[in-house]
Amino acid sequence: MIIKKILSVLCLGILACSAFAQEWPKELNITYVKAPFNIQNMVMKKHALLEKEFQKEGIKINWIPIKAGLNQVRGMAAGEIDMVAAMNTSTLLIANASGNRIVIVDGVAHPDETFAIMAKPEIKTVADLKGHQVVGPKGTVLHHLLTASLAQAGMNERDVKWVSMNLPASLTTLIGGRADAALLAAGGILAAQKAGFHELTRAKGVIETNLVLAARADFAQKYPAVVKRVAKVNREALQWAISNKQEALALGAAEHNISMDDAQKLFEWSNFYSDLNERDRHALEVAQDFLLQQKMMSRPIDIDTLFMR
Repeated sequence: MIIKKILSVLCLGILACSAFAQEWPKELNITYVKAPFNIQNMVMKKHALLEKEFQKEGIKINWIPIKAGLNQVRGMAAGEIDMVAAMNTSTLLIANASGNRIVIVDGVAHPDETFAIMAKPEIKTVADLKGHQVVGPKGTVLHHLLTASLAQAGMNERDVKWVSMNLPASLTTLIGGRADAALLAAGGILAAQKAGFHELTRAKGVIETNLVLAARADFAQKYPAVVKRVAKVNREALQWAISNKQEALALGAAEHNISMDDAQKLFEWSNFYSDLNERDRHALEVAQDFLLQQKMMSRPIDIDTLFMR
């Protein structure tokens, strides 16, 4: 009888632990970031893949449209966003240095070709930006590109008239003649080219870009199973896009309101991936050193703490 009672208590304890381990959130607040050309995110949302993945658990999926990287950070700091479908690692580093703990869950893209500084025809080089107005999103990989490009030309942000604004506003401001250059991504580059503006430089060869699937650290700690399953779905979305490329391109073209030819370019420029490696870790160290030098980060952080355990 005593043994039976002990076994009964143990069983109840195991069941209790199991129930606790399978605790699920009522909602998952995740960003919808289609720029520069995040095919995984577009496929996940269009095909309701997360809704299907968590249907059994009854988790409501809230898609939050985001156009600026800083808005992702602010939303996570406020506890309004649990995961971001695509965050550039420059923004992630800056956020963590400010005490906003965000962890990397999985890879998304190395889109070096999709970020550029576009300018009026009379501005031939980055050095020619001195004294001219430049617009673009602050605290992002494009901001990093600007400061790195200026540094290569022996200049810094004080040498230009820098105005922070999101990507759509940056494109509109440039085309409207109210800026001399703009930091643009993907479809914005193509639109600027068609409007007669030219590329001063792209990220490729200047900085290494990396978009990652990321989560609020406290959310990842509390619901690791949810975060890992989102990463699984993210990978499935990429594989579907590769296997059904024409359908994926049509989806991307519709979401960005561009032609199939332009969608094909952006797909090729994006360099999608999933598995983070040592090169990605090293790139984070290089980016952190630069961001600290430029005083875009308030303090250094341990790079190893950025990855979800």
